[in-house]
Amino acid sequence: MVFNVFFWGSAVISALVYVIGFQTFQHAGTIGWPLSRVFFLVSAAALPLSCGLWLLLPWRADASILHKTATVLFLVVSLPLMMAGGVAALLIASLAVGNVLIVFGLRGGLGYAAIAGLLHLVLGVLNPEQPNIAAVVNGASVLLLCLVIMVVIVAMIEAHRRAEETRELLADLERAHAELRRYAAQTRDLAVAEERARMARDMHDSVGHYLTVINVGLANAQRYKNLRPDDAWDEVRQAQRLTLEALTDTRRWVRALRPLRMEGRTGIAALRALAGSFGSSETDVDFTVTGTWPNVDESRELVCYRIVQEGLTNALRHSRARRIGVALECTPERVNVTVSDDGTGADLESVGGGFGLRGLRERVEAVGGALDVTSDPGEGFTLRAVVPA
Repeated sequence: MVFNVFFWGSAVISALVYVIGFQTFQHAGTIGWPLSRVFFLVSAAALPLSCGLWLLLPWRADASILHKTATVLFLVVSLPLMMAGGVAALLIASLAVGNVLIVFGLRGGLGYAAIAGLLHLVLGVLNPEQPNIAAVVNGASVLLLCLVIMVVIVAMIEAHRRAEETRELLADLERAHAELRRYAAQTRDLAVAEERARMARDMHDSVGHYLTVINVGLANAQRYKNLRPDDAWDEVRQAQRLTLEALTDTRRWVRALRPLRMEGRTGIAALRALAGSFGSSETDVDFTVTGTWPNVDESRELVCYRIVQEGLTNALRHSRARRIGVALECTPERVNVTVSDDGTGADLESVGGGFGLRGLRERVEAVGGALDVTSDPGEGFTLRAVVPA
């Protein structure tokens, strides 16, 4: 669009120059060098030809031979226009330099500059009214002008190319960012599915065991009710006790399945609410915080949540604790999570090999953290984890 404005504006100005020139020749008659009138007429005739060829010019290096022929003809026609002189004629020549650079490259532009400079040198030498030194200066000036125009056009082309590359890079970056978001969503879905599958297995083992034992006990009670009524009632009482234990265990699983962002809570508020949900009349949960919660992402916040959740679950299921302490030590670099209890403890070989702690260790190590579990029979259970911010 810019080149079109420049060309047609220059064509209109050149046409006015030629009209004024014709009037000057008509009033002055034959003046000066006889060939000057011939060159002026040739230049004037070249103007409408350049206008027609301008409409056919290609602006791509991969243009067809026919369109490249239009560029060659336009270059030839632009040479007489330069002989007429004036800013408008030189601007048309500048557009010719730009077109030949795009279509034929740097070599084409240098060739056109050399031909234009040589033509003005020859015309200056042939003109008896012009000294040879002036002819040399004139030819060198045209050559230098073409070279300056080439530098400007090359800079414009390079700027355009870099802008296109930047747009392509930004588009690739946006596509990669969208793909990354999609992968992140899939990763979250897979993590949730894996966690649910693990909990489903553990819940099946726990609740299923209780229901199986209760069913056997009630079957025994039915069998003993006539011959051994006391044993039958013992089986019923045992089944009732196991039912309460199963109900307590089920409630723990329900608490474990509650989402991280409980009722809009995040960070310390979510962890405090989680710890409070495990408290009961039989178990006291003490929650303490040191320092300020750092700026952690959602994945690391979820890891902290799972650490507290697993520690509380193990304390209730294996250690049978009466008092559980949850301590958070926060620094700008990390979050230290400690869950300890005063229960009976557990055998690490049996507890550490379970799905819960093994999966938790993998979670912590995946974010660059570390997990340590200590427990001895009769000395309680302690879970320590370091989660980098």
